[in-house]
Amino acid sequence: MKKKLLYAAIAIGVIQLAGCKKEDLEPVPTNVVSDLSAFDSEVRIVGQVNAIYATIKNAGMYGGRYQIFNDIRGGDFQNDRTNVVTGFDVWNYTPSNSSSNSVQAVWSRAYYAINLANVFLAGMDTKGASVVGDAKANNFRAEARFVRAMSYYALLQLYARPFWDGNGSKPGVPLRLTPNTGSGNYDLARSTVAEVYTQILADLDYAEQNLPTNYTTAALNTTRAHKNTAIAFKTRVYLAMQRYSDVITEANKIVSAAAPFTAPSGVAHALQANVATLYSNYTTTESILSMPFSDVEAPGTQNQLGYYYGSAAMNGGNGEYSLLSTGIISNTGWKDTDARRALIVTSGGKQYLNKYPKAAPFTDWAPVIRYPEVLLSLAEAITRSTNTVDARAIALLNAVRQRSDATTTFVAGDFATSEDLANAILTERRIEFLGEGLAGQDITRLGLALPAKPGVSAVQPTQQEYIWPISSTELLLNSLCEDN
Repeated sequence: MKKKLLYAAIAIGVIQLAGCKKEDLEPVPTNVVSDLSAFDSEVRIVGQVNAIYATIKNAGMYGGRYQIFNDIRGGDFQNDRTNVVTGFDVWNYTPSNSSSNSVQAVWSRAYYAINLANVFLAGMDTKGASVVGDAKANNFRAEARFVRAMSYYALLQLYARPFWDGNGSKPGVPLRLTPNTGSGNYDLARSTVAEVYTQILADLDYAEQNLPTNYTTAALNTTRAHKNTAIAFKTRVYLAMQRYSDVITEANKIVSAAAPFTAPSGVAHALQANVATLYSNYTTTESILSMPFSDVEAPGTQNQLGYYYGSAAMNGGNGEYSLLSTGIISNTGWKDTDARRALIVTSGGKQYLNKYPKAAPFTDWAPVIRYPEVLLSLAEAITRSTNTVDARAIALLNAVRQRSDATTTFVAGDFATSEDLANAILTERRIEFLGEGLAGQDITRLGLALPAKPGVSAVQPTQQEYIWPISSTELLLNSLCEDN
């Protein structure tokens, strides 16, 4: 029998679906595990789950570049190197070549993670469940489906029209739910945006139902999905779909009715007293999910958050992106006494974000989702769904602002209309999540123009440059996939 080999700790040798590069497949490592024995023990099954997480931790995805690409599509960073390898084309809205490094990187890595999840799920159905029992099997399946949902969500944000355009009727991405473990027919047409979101939500619902309530350590609670992780990610997904009542339903599961806002069940998520703590202690209850790194497991070169946002004088970074003087740092409502201002430093006459201060190899953990995002998403959803200057929405906004700036208290009289309150919440998101990958997503989910920057014109939502082209490798291997 011809053996199918699985990549990494789990599954060495699975052929990536369209988007895979030959160098990812050759040479075959010597520490291979046959598909005949990959599900023989719980130890091997857990190893496969860990490897699925490791795939999205890759710097081409949630380990760094996915956040960076979404940051620099906004209007808060200045490109200082004009290096296409480090995102210059993303910053100036010209990743129009389907073979470009950025277009290829996210597509390939996302589908690699999706395929590993699909291989794992098939293996659990065939053998793994009988080895570990139904309860653990469903737990492990839930983690794989959570990662698959994260990967499809990332693809939709860059390669497909936002949900508001046609209520999800526009082309999304190929929806692959079965494993590719050998060469074969990759032809698969793009599902609609709505169809892909439906699968994302099905995966997240399953994850919520079957993930553990918590783990035994703070590190695991921050790096592996639990019930509250799935719920938090659903608030992000529903916000992207402008399904505000669903955002409220999900957020209310993990946000108390009144301040101080905390999660009433599961991991006890809450804001930390000092925002700076989050960038030195990565495992507080505020950090719902992060990608961990260490000196022995560092991000790849030219991918790390610290490398992009730090200067040589700060942490040996490359100074790829300083902070744009006309961006959010110029906001007069963001007071100099706000503790988040201390996360910005001046070096060589420029201002830089210092959330990721570790020196090379730049092993600061990459944040994926934090509790204040859930609070602000809930505040925005309440505001937009009720079209009122709602007291609870203001209280949620105040909770995030006053953690860093006790001198500011928003009151109903500050907002003439509900739109004014919604804009204040968006401003707070720009301040709070600067350099954490939400800027581009917030722009496109609302149908706003990608902002003008020095030497770069704004991109209107109707322009082709508003989304990325499909990877050339996908187009080469998949004759049914049409480009944007």
